[in-house]
Formats: sequence, C-alpha cells, structure tokens
Amino acid sequence: MNKQEGHLQKNAGAALHSEANAVLSSPVIAAFKVFQMELDTKHDKYERLVKLSRDVTIESKRTIFLLHRVTSVPDAEAILNEADVKLDGVRQKIHQIAEELRGEDIYQFHRAFTAGIQEFVEAASFQHYIRHRNLISLKEINARLVFRTEDKGSADTLSTESQVLTFQVMPADYLLGVADLTGELMRLCISSVGNGDMDTPFQLSQFLRQIHDGFSFIGNTGPYEVSKKLHTLRQSLGKVEDACYTLRVRGSEIPKHMLADLFSSRNTHMDPEEAVV
Repeated sequence: MNKQEGHLQKNAGAALHSEANAVLSSPVIAAFKVFQMELDTKHDKYERLVKLSRDVTIESKRTIFLLHRVTSVPDAEAILNEADVKLDGVRQKIHQIAEELRGEDIYQFHRAFTAGIQEFVEAASFQHYIRHRNLISLKEINARLVFRTEDKGSADTLSTESQVLTFQVMPADYLLGVADLTGELMRLCISSVGNGDMDTPFQLSQFLRQIHDGFSFIGNTGPYEVSKKLHTLRQSLGKVEDACYTLRVRGSEIPKHMLADLFSSRNTHMDPEEAVV
C-alpha cells in the first residue's frame, strides 16, 4: 500500500512539473512577462519624473522667495544675479527630465512633471518681469531649455561630439505658470507700497490688466485648468486695482508706512468672500 501511494505521488509530481513547464513555455505567459517588464519600466520612470518635478518645484519656489527681496534691498541686480544661479540649477533638473523623456511619448508622463514646469515658468517670468518689466514669451522660455551634451568617442579617437537635447514647454503649462505669476505680482505690489514705492503698483495694474485681457480671449476654449485659474487672476487684479485706488484717493491722508498694513488687512478680509464666488 505504501509503495502504491509513493508511486502515485511520484506520478502526480511529474505531471505537475510537466504542466508547469508547459505553462512557462506558453507564448501567452511570455507575452504577459514582456508586458510586466514594460509596465514596471514605465512606472519606475514615472516615479523618477515625479521626484524631479518635486525638486524643480522646491527650487523654483525658493527663487520666487528670493526675488521678493528686491523691494527691500538697495541693489536689486545682486538679487537678480543670485536668482540666475538658482534658475540655472533648476534648468539642470529639467535637463534630467528631458533625458528621462528621450524617445518617450511625452503625453504619457505629462502629469508627472507638469507641476514643476509650471512653477519654473512662474519663477522665470517673475524674474524676467522684475528685470525687463514685460512678460517673457513661450519661445524665450523654450530657448532656455536647450541643452548640449557631449558624446565621447572611442578611446582610440578621443573625439567628442556635441548633441543638442531640447525640452519644449507645453502651451498649457506656460499659461498656467503665467496665471500663477499674477499672484506673485500682487504680493510685489503690496511690498512695494510698504517700502515707499508708489509707482510700481500702477505699473503692475496696467500689466495685470493686459494679462487678464489675454486670458479673457481664451475664455472656455482653453484647458480646464486655465479657465479655473482665471478666477484667481481676477482676484489678484482686483487687489492691485484696489491698492491703486487707495493710493490715488487716500494716499495723502495715510502715512506711507501704514499703507501696506492697510492693504494686507483688507486683502485678508476679502479672501473668504471671494472664495464663495
């Protein structure tokens, strides 16, 4: 009886082993293994892009915080030059993003890095406005994201070839970055008043009106995120126009050092009401 059971178990084990080999050699299983490898590679790349985008966002925010100091220092050019160095570091991160996207469908990974690119556009356009008093174009943004890499030849020839790698910012990311810029310009307006600069708020008011008019032309025809940010843009424009009105009508009545506090308290009071709209 024991011998018979052992023989049956041996035959069952051999059958299972043969069946397992047949399954492993199945073309369907082989195809799914390839799919698994492709998906794992894609997910790993997506996570790397998310991390790089997070780094771009952090460094861009630090650049924006730095640029806000231009209203309180005598030498604004020193701040702008320091911002150049920080933005160059951000460019190197975007260079890594471009390397990850080499040969890939950018739309499959767009959600992974769009937040970082928007923040970079915001920081670059903020610096550009402070230095040139106008809006940086999408073409100028893309011109900053052209990278040259050296491809070293063989050890015998010792030759190097320069290759060009470009990263093209999508129009939607550019528009969203510009929409976020308006919030920084509103803060620049308030801080300028606090430092006794009465001309900058009126310049910013005209500039923000032009941006608002441009976004109004897009209306609901653009991406959903663009139309959603139009409300925030209007809030920023309204606060700057309110500051200009106060300066023009009551500027002679209120001491300069109290104007910024007046605008800050008024904006804090307005935000909850505007959020309901």
